[in-house]
Amino acid sequence: MINLNEAAFKRVKEMIDRSDEIGVSEAKASCGATIVDAGINSKGSYEAGRLFAEACMGGLGSVSFAVDSAIAVPSVTVEVANPPMACLASQYAGWALKGENFYALGSGPARSLYGNEPLYATLGYKETSSVAVLAIESSKFPPDSLLESVAACCRVDISNLYVLIAPTNSLAGSIQIVSRVVETALHKLFELGYDVSKVLHGFGTCPVPPLPKDFMTAMGWTNDAVLYGGKVWITLHDEVSVDSLVEKLPSSSSSDYGLPFLDLFKRYNYDFYQVDPMLFSPAVVTVNNVAYGGFFTVGRENADILKREWFR
Repeated sequence: MINLNEAAFKRVKEMIDRSDEIGVSEAKASCGATIVDAGINSKGSYEAGRLFAEACMGGLGSVSFAVDSAIAVPSVTVEVANPPMACLASQYAGWALKGENFYALGSGPARSLYGNEPLYATLGYKETSSVAVLAIESSKFPPDSLLESVAACCRVDISNLYVLIAPTNSLAGSIQIVSRVVETALHKLFELGYDVSKVLHGFGTCPVPPLPKDFMTAMGWTNDAVLYGGKVWITLHDEVSVDSLVEKLPSSSSSDYGLPFLDLFKRYNYDFYQVDPMLFSPAVVTVNNVAYGGFFTVGRENADILKREWFR
């Protein structure tokens, strides 16, 4: 039986056990929660980013590294078993975490313990576990009061709450973000009203951008890595043709496609919610419907945008 938090905890435990080797640090918050810093006061590493991303997927996905052939930068290769659970019930950043001078979106399998997002009713899934694993993209640590609230929402003892944290402009943070490339395709399918239980397998690749100094640039570059360089293969079984739906999956189907994300963000006066939500998806999507056989590919890479941004 699937238990996303227990599987994720195995990755967290490995990060703690290998902390010196992979450049992370473990800290106990005064409230008793454990924080694993992979990039705020720690340098992190590719291995830290890999384990971070795999924990986010509740142990149902694996991450490895290669070189992106179009722009000659490192890339992630993401293989996902049970994409609805790995990507939506676990990896998706759907929990708004608000505390004293703190705001971030929480991802990881702790969300499935709280289960307050509408998608859990659609997925028909809610988890119970004695341990909770939460992932946060932030440059500062959450306050104790927020950690206590998270533990209460997850119905776990505060000593069994484990929080992975890394800023966007850190190596581990960047890796765990672009490792969401399959998740972006699954979430778009979900938002288009598709029954994601029909999705059997997921596979994706995405370039890892260079590290800029500031958060805002890092946010733009990681988004662009997926929008203009991400490639995803989805295997599903559906007795009804999905060809018309597949046309809507790549980022190029959005009216906001074509600009670097930071330029688009400025156009909308830095209001994230003004950006077309259908933009957030991979550059290229291939769907293999095994009920029919064969595959259908839509979208296109745009390496020129990434080269102009990243190469100085």
